Amino acid sequence: MKSAGHRNLPSYALLRSFECAARHESFTQAAEELHLTQSAVSRQVKELEETIGVTMFRRVGRRVTLTEAGRRFAADLSVDLENLKQSVARATAAGERNTTLRIAILPTFGSRWLIPRLGTFLNDHPSVEIRLETRTVPFDLTRERFDLAIHFGKANWPDARMNKLFDEEMLPVASPKFRDMYSASEPARLAEAPLLHLITRESAWIDWFAMKGTTDKRLLSGRHFDQFSMIISAAVCSIGAALLPKYLIEMELECGVLIPLSDTPLETHKSYFVVSAAGDVNPQVNAFTRWLLSTTRRGSMTNSHD
Repeated sequence: MKSAGHRNLPSYALLRSFECAARHESFTQAAEELHLTQSAVSRQVKELEETIGVTMFRRVGRRVTLTEAGRRFAADLSVDLENLKQSVARATAAGERNTTLRIAILPTFGSRWLIPRLGTFLNDHPSVEIRLETRTVPFDLTRERFDLAIHFGKANWPDARMNKLFDEEMLPVASPKFRDMYSASEPARLAEAPLLHLITRESAWIDWFAMKGTTDKRLLSGRHFDQFSMIISAAVCSIGAALLPKYLIEMELECGVLIPLSDTPLETHKSYFVVSAAGDVNPQVNAFTRWLLSTTRRGSMTNSHD
């Protein structure tokens, strides 16, 4: 690959045309999205290839497909263009004398625990803007321009500062209708009832029943979902019994639409952490981290240890 010196950096227009063409693997669709002609997109991609000295597309008849080098460049470029957007957004916020915290959040944690409490932080820090985006696995905070992330699991996020928020214990719950229908307060009867499973934690019910001395392959059967929020809705609608972190269902337990089927929780030996880049001295990041830690300490999780 030729070295693209400072003077030879491709223009934003060329990069935008390539990114769009790579995403569609079509010059025609890229032209429609960018409101250009197909020949203009083709010409700009050709100019980009000549600038950096690499063939990005194979042209087969009227079709185009990415080369391996083109595929790698497209993956890197999509991140870089998103970072550019974030830089512009940050500059705009700074111009408005506001600070924006970009936070990677677990979806159900965000909607069920963080957002109901977030007003307290915003009232105390009126100049801070919050931008919440869903991420479910560790990533490079600096590269993707996130200030903070919420992580569930072990303390295993590399190159990051991690502060533990709370451990997790899961509680078996169901609607009162479901409990009465299946006599589900008894473990033996519950094992025969429809169970709700989180796809990423298929063994949770097996682990809970093992504590009760019950082992049965049928415990894997039931309804399967990829979000806790869907399992909560299904449990409320009496579709099955659920094994849920108590902190996610505080409202349902308080108003009685879900009730505990046992006082024996399942300890997952995993925890929730607030994560920031190692060495970060951003005062707003530190303020948000301190607020999260103090919020968990104030007793909202005292009974559940979640």
